[in-house]
Amino acid sequence: MTEEIDGPIRVLVADDHAAVRAGLRLLLEAHGVEVVGEAGDGAAAIRNARALRPDVVLMDVRMPGTDGIEATRAIVADSLAQVLVLTTFDLDEYVFGAVRAGAAGFLLKTTSGPALQAAVEAVARGEGALSPEVTRRLLDRFAQTADGAPTPSPEVPGLAELTAREREVLSALGEGLSNSGIGQRMHISASTAKTHVSRVLAKLGVVSRMEAAVLARRAGLSD
Repeated sequence: MTEEIDGPIRVLVADDHAAVRAGLRLLLEAHGVEVVGEAGDGAAAIRNARALRPDVVLMDVRMPGTDGIEATRAIVADSLAQVLVLTTFDLDEYVFGAVRAGAAGFLLKTTSGPALQAAVEAVARGEGALSPEVTRRLLDRFAQTADGAPTPSPEVPGLAELTAREREVLSALGEGLSNSGIGQRMHISASTAKTHVSRVLAKLGVVSRMEAAVLARRAGLSD
C-alpha cells in the first residue's frame, strides 16, 4: 500500500503503558498528526485498526496477550494500515519478527518529536522509516544464518522475473532509499519510482519494502 495522504495523517497508538501512549499522543499532536485512537494490547490494536482505519499504527512489540508481532501480521494481512514498530532497543529480537510480519519500519521509543513525525509521514506514504545506519544493521542481521555466518548462495524467488530496471530499484531498496531517493538516483520522478517499487514487491511476493530490502541483501544486490 503506497498512497498519498490527503489531510492530517491518522494514527493509532498501541502500547501497554498508558503513560507511553499519552507521551506519544502529545508528541504527535504537537506536530500536526491526528491520533484517532489508542490500544493497550495487540488484540485491541487489531480491533481498533479495523474500526478506525488509521493511516498508521504505532505498534509496541512487547505487549501482554496478543503481542505486537501477531497484531502487525493481522493488520498488514487485512491491509488495515501501515505499521510502524516502536522498540526500546534498536536491535530488539522482536523487531525482526515484526518486520517479517510486514511492518514498514521501526523506531526507538526515545525518538524526538520531529523524527517521529517524519517517520509517520514516510510510513503513511508507504515508505520505510529507518535511518540508513539502522537499516544496514538490520538487513545485515537478516542476511545471516542463525549462527551469525553469511547466508550461502542465496536463492531469491522471483528475482529472475525482474527487469534490469527493477533490479536497480531493488538494489536501492536494499540501501533503504525512499521513492524520492530512488527517483533521484535513477533520474525518474518519485511517482514513477513508486510504480517500479510496487511491481518489484508484487514480483517478489512480499508485502513491505523492508522485506524486499532483505532479499536485495541476500541476493548481493546491495552492500
